[in-house]
Amino acid sequence: MTGLRALLVAVLAAAAAAAIAADGSVQIMVQTSLAAGLSHHDARSVWEHLRVGERLELVRETDNPHDPNAVRLDWHGHALGYIPRTENESVARQLDRGNALEARITAIGMHRNHRRKLEVEIYLGM
Repeated sequence: MTGLRALLVAVLAAAAAAAIAADGSVQIMVQTSLAAGLSHHDARSVWEHLRVGERLELVRETDNPHDPNAVRLDWHGHALGYIPRTENESVARQLDRGNALEARITAIGMHRNHRRKLEVEIYLGM
């Protein structure tokens, strides 16, 4: 019964992480991350226009001199920041393989030290 219980838990966890997109396709959440580098890009200039639920483009930067797995977060042509270096390897690998990943804003706020906070969820479309 232990094996069956573990399987059930795994199936329920996968179902909880899956979402149905507006077009009826199934999406599986890959990860949740706080964007890095927001103060170094366009985030400040567009901050008031960002909304929870909006899609972000994942842009793979294979030639980034600071991080070979760099994945930039863009919003309507504005570079906001990056998936953190400690969390970007699997996302970069999936993008390099041509898999369709989608990012959405899940939280917008400020840290106690007044630094901007942008949380994103990354989904794999199926």
